[in-house]
Amino acid sequence: MKFLFVHQNFPGQFLHIVQELARSGEHQIVFITEPNDNVIQGVQKVPYLRPALPPVDSHPAARELEAAVRRAEVVGNAAATLKHLGFNPDIIIGHQGWGEMLNLRDLWPKTPILGYMEFYYHPDSFDIGFDAEFPVNESEFPRIRAKNAVNHIALNLNAHGQTPTDYQLSTYPDWAKPQITLLREGVHLDVCKPDAAARKASFKVGDMTIRSTDKLVTYVSRDLEPYRGFHSMMRTLPALLAKRKDIKVVMVGGDGISYGTAPAGGGTWREVMMREVGDRIDLKRVVFPGKVPYELYLRLLKRSDAHVYLTYPFVLSWSLREALATGCAVIGGDCAPVREFITHDENGLLASFFDYPALADTIVRVIEDQALNARLRLAARKYAEDNLSMETYLAEYKALISRLTGTPLTSSATPSKPKRGKARTKAVADRSKVQV
Repeated sequence: MKFLFVHQNFPGQFLHIVQELARSGEHQIVFITEPNDNVIQGVQKVPYLRPALPPVDSHPAARELEAAVRRAEVVGNAAATLKHLGFNPDIIIGHQGWGEMLNLRDLWPKTPILGYMEFYYHPDSFDIGFDAEFPVNESEFPRIRAKNAVNHIALNLNAHGQTPTDYQLSTYPDWAKPQITLLREGVHLDVCKPDAAARKASFKVGDMTIRSTDKLVTYVSRDLEPYRGFHSMMRTLPALLAKRKDIKVVMVGGDGISYGTAPAGGGTWREVMMREVGDRIDLKRVVFPGKVPYELYLRLLKRSDAHVYLTYPFVLSWSLREALATGCAVIGGDCAPVREFITHDENGLLASFFDYPALADTIVRVIEDQALNARLRLAARKYAEDNLSMETYLAEYKALISRLTGTPLTSSATPSKPKRGKARTKAVADRSKVQV
């Protein structure tokens, strides 16, 4: 088959399926993307240059749509060149978020399009209004509603959608859900796995040495920002560090903005929070290494005594899936997308996003109660084995492709039978820096 993938940051969410298809050697795979250094053997990258931003005087509610149609235009031009050279895909797969695929239906009217549908925005629910510290004025509602313009255009172009969690599917209106398939993402369970030897050797993270006698608390986010609970974690640190002198904390993540907005006064959220609580934090026991190599990220998860995952009710991070697969003792923020993966006191603990003393107490409990710690670790790994198999995910992905194209695809690996448990409403393009 001939595949056309589209994502501004190759390979994005399509790393595993692209690797799977390329490994078979049976397909022609073309990937339209902005230039980057990632490589997957057997995949032809077609780069495009990011278009100019919309004029500064354009209406705020229309800026995101204008940026999307500008990007659709340059991607459409690259695709038109491919068509002129004789490339006609059997299916087009990409992310709908930035508008890249909006013009592809004009080139290939009958080709199935499978778009990654990540989130449907609401001005008065889900992520909006969750954190009272950052209220959204009603004047922002038109801009928030307009963020769905690309979603609407894509769904109206006879495109099929995929989304990775029940929670993300629930954000879409009822009329859209029949066009969207729930396709749960998998984890390489042979890579993300427990390692009893991980805590025996000392290693350095930045300027801090993690020793076998230390109690390591880990926190991971693509960027350190409120949407991923960075402010809550920072406010938890003074009480946490005061409870035990052997606790060390590694806060993985960059200083950019992946979700939400930058601080009103400028700078980074890390700078903001350091001004607030920095004088109450022992910086000899807390390190901010930025975005780290994937190998170090995995080493941290395997060594972690307690892993904290916080998020607004929003898109779930890959890092939670990988932490569960690695057998971390996870403390998750108590909100709907996290509850889809963590059942309190079974395969992790849930804690309030905003009760900082209680969060500190919960982390210490996980560290000190060894029976609880061991039980949560075993259950986290078992949950991942039952629900997060990469083989099952790839088999279901290929079955969806087969259904849309009418062409059977065989799997290169025998899938394990999925066990979804109770009903619940990253050679080659290496994730060299954690994207979570």
